[in-house]
Order: sequence, then structure tokens, then C-alpha cells
Amino acid sequence: METIARKPATSLRPLVLTWLALVGLTLVSPQLGNGLGGQDAVQLVVAAIIWLKGHLVARHFIEAELAHPFLRNVLRFFIAFTPIAIVLTTFFGDSFARFASL
Repeated sequence: METIARKPATSLRPLVLTWLALVGLTLVSPQLGNGLGGQDAVQLVVAAIIWLKGHLVARHFIEAELAHPFLRNVLRFFIAFTPIAIVLTTFFGDSFARFASL
């Protein structure tokens, strides 16, 4: 049985498109406070943008899918940690504050 080794991408087109998407998400982010009504909705959109940007960077610039599965899973956890923390503190902030205080 022959396995096909995956190689890093050599085309610049996906990188340029990803970079443009990252710049676009960055430029849209400050407008969220004006466009969306409630603070909870803004926090959910911010968490989604953070996750999307992390995913794009890991996939196209770091090429995480070529890494060892352990490293790939650590990177996935790292990317998901901040958006999950934002969502949890948005909805359960008082509980987390009491939990973290002495």
C-alpha cells in the first residue's frame, strides 16, 4: 500500500485570499458595536470572528493539517479556548467572578 505524503502549498493565491479575508474581518470588527443591538450579540459575533481568524491562520499560514495529530489537536484547542471563554464569561460572568475570587 502506498501512502501519499502531503506537502505544503506553493501557491500564493490562497494566502492572498486568506490575508484579504483577515483584513476584511479586522476592518468589520469595530463596526459591530454600532450595527448590533445587545452586548451579548456583539460578544457572540466577536467570539465567532476570533475563532474564524484563528482557523484561517492555522489552516493557511501554519498549515496545521500537515502537523502531527497531537500538535494539530493542541492548536485546535488553543484556537477554540478564547472564543469559548468569551461566550462563557458573557453569559456566566458573575459565576466565574465568584469562582475566581478568594
